[in-house]
Amino acid sequence: MGRGVKVAVVGGVFAVMVGGAGYGAYNIVSALDGGGSGGGAGGASPKRSGPPGADEVKETTQEFFAAWEQGEAARAAALTNNDAAARTLLTAYGEDAHISDVTITPGTATGTKVPFSVKATVSFDGKSEPLAYDSALTVVRGLTTGRALVDWQPSVVHPQLEEGDELLTAESASPPIEAVGRGGTVLTKDQYPSLGPILDTLRQKYGEQAGGEPGVELVIRHTASGAADTPLLTLAEGEPGKLRTTLSADVQAAAERAVKRFGESSVVAVKPSTGEILAVANNRADGFNAAFQGQVAPGSTMKIITAAMLMDNGVTSMNGPAPCPDSAMWQGQTFKNLTGMRPDEGATLANSFLRSCNTAFIKLIDEQPLTDASLSAEAQERFGLGRNDWKTGITSFDGSVPAVGGPDRAAGAIGQGKVQMNPLNMASVTATAITGEFRQPYLVSPELDDRQLATAKGLPQSTAAQLKQMMRLTATQGTAASAMSGLGGDIGAKTGSAEVDGQDVSDSWFTGFRGDVAAAAMAQGAGHGGDAAGPIVADVLRAGG
Repeated sequence: MGRGVKVAVVGGVFAVMVGGAGYGAYNIVSALDGGGSGGGAGGASPKRSGPPGADEVKETTQEFFAAWEQGEAARAAALTNNDAAARTLLTAYGEDAHISDVTITPGTATGTKVPFSVKATVSFDGKSEPLAYDSALTVVRGLTTGRALVDWQPSVVHPQLEEGDELLTAESASPPIEAVGRGGTVLTKDQYPSLGPILDTLRQKYGEQAGGEPGVELVIRHTASGAADTPLLTLAEGEPGKLRTTLSADVQAAAERAVKRFGESSVVAVKPSTGEILAVANNRADGFNAAFQGQVAPGSTMKIITAAMLMDNGVTSMNGPAPCPDSAMWQGQTFKNLTGMRPDEGATLANSFLRSCNTAFIKLIDEQPLTDASLSAEAQERFGLGRNDWKTGITSFDGSVPAVGGPDRAAGAIGQGKVQMNPLNMASVTATAITGEFRQPYLVSPELDDRQLATAKGLPQSTAAQLKQMMRLTATQGTAASAMSGLGGDIGAKTGSAEVDGQDVSDSWFTGFRGDVAAAAMAQGAGHGGDAAGPIVADVLRAGG
């Protein structure tokens, strides 16, 4: 635990106001009731309603900023609609974060929203550094007073603060790390922005093992979520320890560029022959590591596992029958194909796979000896999914394919229903499919902390050979051909589109391989698999193949 007193964002803390007690008390009471000596019977002003006007927005923000600049936490908090929470954080701003010499410059208001810039100094243990950042606030009408007040959010104080966070300057909780990738390239959040939260987590978990010495930092401590501290400013550099990761600088750079093309997208690349993770990137407004921790339906990329189940249970083979009718009925529910898909009653499994025919897979799942548990068993025993035992080096979700009956059994076969995956899972699925071996993906060598990687029995070589060939056909002749065009070498892929309740446009999924690199991507609300996720994967494979 670092030095310094911690004060949470939520909760009340008594703070003495600067100035005379009587004067300060008068001003707060006066502010809350809209007082002053004039207006109305007995000197009371009429209670105002409706959105605050421009004059009220300007006056309220000026008073709030002035109090904040002067370190008068109680006076500033009284100008908000949550006095207790605001007072706690504004008190911590000066006392625990050690921020002083605050200058706030408001920008041009848009309605009741006011952007502003903060310049200040952070001083601790004889060391000082300048601090600068931008934030914004909104002015609202007080429910009981009718006064114009600042709508209190932790992000008013700093845009990265959330409910339950703490702001403090102290000796670092963990020593800094110098994360290096394959070949010794140093990986920084400046060069690889998507890695920022991951590097923070690696530092928290492995900082001491890496052999570094802590420095002094201004940080956001996420006590509510248990996530790693978010460093905001370094006052004294610690001695970084070197932490080796499996990441490839070239593939990571390509992944960073690729996800920027589509909002709410994530991608992972792995090395099938070893399980090493070569790249992980996210482009999300919420900063969530959906690439590792997402839990959403993977759409038709799931047909890789379903096809393996059909072959391993002797239902059909790559060149065996898998008819593709217009629709398929399963226990009272009708399933259809994508609009415009031509039916083919004489289709083989390879043909239905490369065209991503839903009905072909649904019609085959009631064949003997398949049961409600067959798909779940295939995922767990062959692909190492859904057992909650992956140890990648940071927090990750290892998929979920539960044994289910009814319509969910059919939906699961095409990656809907109760099935949940993320790009890490699907990159691993592709790696297992093309090698026949399950090698649990990992970001940091298990030798560093003696953790045991998950194991699974993998696939029969005949199944793996057929899956690899069907993915090759999909990449060259099927639904993935457009996205994979121009890629040389041994390539294969599978597309997916996942319908999501309450979402007009499906999630885009794609997984593929090129040589000894497998990658998978998801772009939420981006449509067909080849439209968004496909180009992301292709860009990553182009860099790593």
